[in-house]
Amino acid sequence: MSNEKTAVNDLRSALELLKTVPGQLIETDVPVDPNAELAGVYRYIGAGGTVMRPTRIGPAMIFNNVIGHEDSRTLIGLLSSRERVGLMLGCKPERLGFLLNDAVKKPIDPIVVQHDAAPCQEIVHYSSDEGFDIRKLIPAPTNTPEDAGPYITMGMCYASDPETKESDVTIHRLCLQSKDEISMYFVPGARHLEVFRQKAEKLSQPLPISISIGVDPAIEIAACFEPPTTPIGFDELSIAGAIRGRAVELVKCMTINERAIANAEYVVEGELLPGIRVEEDQNTGTGKAMPEFPGYTGGANNSLPIIKVKAVTHRINPIMQTVIGPSEEHVSMAGIPTEASILQMVEKAMPGRLLNVYAHSSGGGKYMAVMQFKKSQPSDEGRQGQAALLAFAAFSELKHVVLVDEDVDIFDSNDVLWALNTRYQGNVDTTFIPGVRCHPLDPSQSPEYSPLIKDKGISCKTIFDCTVPYSLKDKFQRSQFMEVDPTRWVPDYK
Repeated sequence: MSNEKTAVNDLRSALELLKTVPGQLIETDVPVDPNAELAGVYRYIGAGGTVMRPTRIGPAMIFNNVIGHEDSRTLIGLLSSRERVGLMLGCKPERLGFLLNDAVKKPIDPIVVQHDAAPCQEIVHYSSDEGFDIRKLIPAPTNTPEDAGPYITMGMCYASDPETKESDVTIHRLCLQSKDEISMYFVPGARHLEVFRQKAEKLSQPLPISISIGVDPAIEIAACFEPPTTPIGFDELSIAGAIRGRAVELVKCMTINERAIANAEYVVEGELLPGIRVEEDQNTGTGKAMPEFPGYTGGANNSLPIIKVKAVTHRINPIMQTVIGPSEEHVSMAGIPTEASILQMVEKAMPGRLLNVYAHSSGGGKYMAVMQFKKSQPSDEGRQGQAALLAFAAFSELKHVVLVDEDVDIFDSNDVLWALNTRYQGNVDTTFIPGVRCHPLDPSQSPEYSPLIKDKGISCKTIFDCTVPYSLKDKFQRSQFMEVDPTRWVPDYK
């Protein structure tokens, strides 16, 4: 990784970079209610993703006057633009999957710094303090009026295996339940921290956990890698270190035997308690949790483990970072690591044939991938299907793969649909793979939707082969226009 990329190493330096580029960051001093109003505003300004229209991809936004939290600001939409992610990671947007793939191959392990070198511990609030209340200390918003409660949606959860001591960082659904309790949702079988929690619970021990909020965007992207690219024991903070060309700095927590990200805006220190469960919507009774990446509000879980909060530390004048669940921000966080994982697996099996991958916005970065495949010789015919199968193996939550040729822009949905309309026959070019485990948040993946579906989260994975048969390539040539420099006629053309 290039050392030139070390200029951004925390949230504040990332924001300073965005301020130099018109249209990437806006601020407002108008008062905003964190209860549904803040997300309601950003829905129009820049959410994008699978959010119900009208919405759009727009700038990140800072609210300087959050009602009830006058000593802090709230940032939303930092990663809700692939262009913005590329800007902050020092990479062309279309090459982000390759950047992360390279970073996985050359990880740089995190290091621990002293307390006086950790901005996240400038201010410390202990749970034993009179009047301690995480709901007042952390301006966690709700996305909609029916949410189960205020959620921390961009918390980097860091914990260690109680047996091996290996550590991992992941992002989870965290609902503030009381003055010192947070419920934590785990997607079944999908997160390493769930393995750590289960081990601790079998030993009847609490699991120490830190939640770092407002960090370097490289950490937020790297934290979303999953097996097989990053198996249990692989600390994804080392990927962020590789992206920046320098180790991520951690600091020992004040009240628990765990570490936190030293330059975070906020850190919550706590313990996952063994054998204790709560209903996610115990304070509202709405039956709903919060909007999730497929574009629907998830149902409240009736039995979630609890984090008992020991302390909250933060920077002076901290910046709270949040996200709308179905927004383009989730596409960036989940999708770019998915692209890197697919590129890695297919390249190992058939070098040079997969040119690029896009984890499409319509699938929230998880459900759909567009794969650009090159056929250079007759024996390459049929390998595109093999590449799609490898993609499904690399990322179990992937539901649909669209295969296109090298002359199709995978990041332009109109161009992809053009390939679907002119290079695809449904009864010839569709492959169905029924009865495969996918993701439980897709409401169509349930026995209620179809009696052919045996269990919630079981899906029919599908390959749409929109590539031209190798033997017919010369009959599917796109119209070739004269190459010119348009700035001769339109000087400000970009």
